[in-house]
Amino acid sequence: MRKVNKNSPLPLYYQLKEILREMIDNEELKPGDAAPPERELCEIHGISRMTARKAVTALVNEGVLYREQGKGTFVAEPKPQHQLNQLRGFTDEMMEKGLVVQTKILSFKVLEATVALKKRLKMLPHQNKVLEIQRLRIIDGLPFALETVWLNHTKVPDLTKNDLEGGSLYNVLKEKYNRVPCYATQTIEPVKLDEYESQLLQMPDESLALLFRRTTYTKNEEIMEYTKCIYRTDTHKYEVLLKADG
Repeated sequence: MRKVNKNSPLPLYYQLKEILREMIDNEELKPGDAAPPERELCEIHGISRMTARKAVTALVNEGVLYREQGKGTFVAEPKPQHQLNQLRGFTDEMMEKGLVVQTKILSFKVLEATVALKKRLKMLPHQNKVLEIQRLRIIDGLPFALETVWLNHTKVPDLTKNDLEGGSLYNVLKEKYNRVPCYATQTIEPVKLDEYESQLLQMPDESLALLFRRTTYTKNEEIMEYTKCIYRTDTHKYEVLLKADG
């Protein structure tokens, strides 16, 4: 292990954090290995316990390390990566990666459309009802995302909760209504989980998460759905494909 440079303008904790990350990148520390104890880090680098703890905590917050109560701090498995340049159903994407996917339907109800929802779904003046579906997405037994979908009820009048049990919404819309996603617009922003969201995702109150808002269109430029989905950030990461013009 190389040592921190006390003459460097970089903070000592930051130097130590990068040294530990380098050891993981070089596979000197592998997933499941115990991280060096704070006491040992203090002795090797001649730093305070607070500095060592700050470096380790920073890596825990980034998901590089994880703590187990009463056992210590360990190297985490690399986070599964999801591409954001593909428009696919959640269930199909996760199953293709070999992950065990479960979906728990939390609510399924027809509501009066708010002005904002009518605009987002581009509903006609006489269309006043939306179908709201809230689902908890679970991967390998761990709650992963809290998703709320709104559909123009006029276009899916006989869609039932049973239709979605254990299946993909996109598949149901394709088979039952011949509605197939063609493209979507999506925004991403950081949020803090409220008490309800924290309980469902089994995370501490006010944990950071990512909020995805997506509007999906068919090839005929009809809006197929509007979705708000809150993803936890400690277990997965996201990749965006960027292409140059020309």
